[in-house]
Amino acid sequence: MPAFSIPLSGLTASSTALSTIANNLANLNTIGYKDEQVQFSDLFYENLGSNGAGDPIQQGAGTTVSSMPSNFTQGNVTPTGVSTDVAIMGGGFFVVQKDGVDSYTRAGNFEVGKDNLLETADGQQVLGYQAVNGAINTSAGLGTLALGAGTISPATTTTNVEMTSNLNATDAVGTSYSTNVTVYDSLGANHNITFTFTKTDTNTWTYSASIPLADITPKAGTTPTDPVVLTTGTLTFDGNGNLTSPTSANGSIAISTSAVGTLADGANDLSFNWNMFDKNGNGLLTQMASADSTPSILQDGSGSGTLVNFAMGSDGTITGSFSNGKTAVLGQIALASFADEQGLSHVGGNDFSPTLASGQATIGAPGTGGLGSISGGALEQSNVDIATEFASLIVAQRSYEANARVVTTFDQVAQDTINLKQ
Repeated sequence: MPAFSIPLSGLTASSTALSTIANNLANLNTIGYKDEQVQFSDLFYENLGSNGAGDPIQQGAGTTVSSMPSNFTQGNVTPTGVSTDVAIMGGGFFVVQKDGVDSYTRAGNFEVGKDNLLETADGQQVLGYQAVNGAINTSAGLGTLALGAGTISPATTTTNVEMTSNLNATDAVGTSYSTNVTVYDSLGANHNITFTFTKTDTNTWTYSASIPLADITPKAGTTPTDPVVLTTGTLTFDGNGNLTSPTSANGSIAISTSAVGTLADGANDLSFNWNMFDKNGNGLLTQMASADSTPSILQDGSGSGTLVNFAMGSDGTITGSFSNGKTAVLGQIALASFADEQGLSHVGGNDFSPTLASGQATIGAPGTGGLGSISGGALEQSNVDIATEFASLIVAQRSYEANARVVTTFDQVAQDTINLKQ
């Protein structure tokens, strides 16, 4: 009698192939999806004896699905312009976590969640190396990446001020010229310091630096004028208009609010250096026969700022731009690799989980240890090839039809056998 189990095994295997191809086509537009293939193997054989030469005579028992490997080749990378979109160029997986469970994915369609953390579309937190004071320590372990508007750039106290100014050599004695410089205290509040220059003689000027009285809580028993003068001094120039006093050796004047009181907002005493020479020893103040002017003012303080946008480098480093004009490294995306990628288990949602076959994840920075690089503002598309899938679909369909025909043939043979007794 014919063995119906043989064509039935072919039907089962072909049905699995059809379902897998259908799943591949269904995920044609799934971000980071990896094409799956179905591979068959023959089943055990029944020994029927041997021929005269001693060669075995065997009959097969059908087929079965031996493996369903994923094709981890690179999918097409499409630019999106969205700063939270990330694509892996090469090997590796993003590390994501939810409820303390780590998963791994190639899909980089991330977003910033309500908790200001970089997350997947289904709320998994993307893990990486966190930055401390703009420095990344890859040995500190993985953590979440804060990239939302709640990310703050702390205030920086002004410690140095540089003004590129010209005092008009043709001004009459007694003429004054003033310019304002905005500086920042330890709380990030800004204060306007007014620098006033008054010509007292040929090639000689006095200067004063003052702050509004409203910014100061005066020392007990004092009644300072408004504005409050913080420092005064004299400037001299040579016949070429170059500053001769102070000299470059002592051309940095210390200015502080400590002598007149405390800052009204409760910040630490404001203290900074007014640098009159650049790092090459060139005077920043000149006295030429042209209009009084201050074309350039530099100071190294800033108020606090919130994150405006960010960009990702090829090494996974995330650099943020803040509303106070500063930039800072916020963190670095981490990638994972496995000894046997085919051993990973599909868990849905574009995620994989490790198994004994895959081994544990090896974590590292992009571009190191065989890991791929990062492309920010882009997404890796599915690597399913529709033409290949349609060709495989035809082959699987024909295989199913052939095995179905064998079943009907075996049925006819069985019916003929039953009819022998009539």
